[in-house]
Amino acid sequence: MPRVMDEADLILEANAEHARTFDASLLPKEPARKLAVVACMDSRLNVYAALGLGTGDAHVVRNAGGLVTDDVVRSLMLSQWTLGTREIVIVQHTDCGLMRIREDETRARIAAETGAEPPFALGAFQDLDVSVRESISRLTESPFIAHKSIRGFVYDVATGLLREVR
Repeated sequence: MPRVMDEADLILEANAEHARTFDASLLPKEPARKLAVVACMDSRLNVYAALGLGTGDAHVVRNAGGLVTDDVVRSLMLSQWTLGTREIVIVQHTDCGLMRIREDETRARIAAETGAEPPFALGAFQDLDVSVRESISRLTESPFIAHKSIRGFVYDVATGLLREVR
């Protein structure tokens, strides 16, 4: 009986095609635009297309909500201190899944199902602008972020447009 292809098999096929035309091997490891982006992992957000970025232009750090967590601070610190980035952009988006959950209820459900409570915050929030401002503030206040040129945006998943949060 033939084996059914799963997503990983499809990825390997796509990668083989990508490798046939690959031409980025000579790009420097430092981002050309000296930019780091923190964005949500939502599959509707194509960070490169939405921000007009190409391969080698920026470091992109993604997680649920596009929140500035300790691990994001770690990544951005290394991006700045070792690879020369000077600006940071935060991109959260409309219709985010973290806006539809209640932190306490979701944590309790996960703990009931797994027998262990997550040792980290899930990051649920109600207001996009407040969430973006909190992420900017975390970076601004961090002693590990050397360059404080930080701006935040909300990406509208219905229109593809960015709106700056002030």
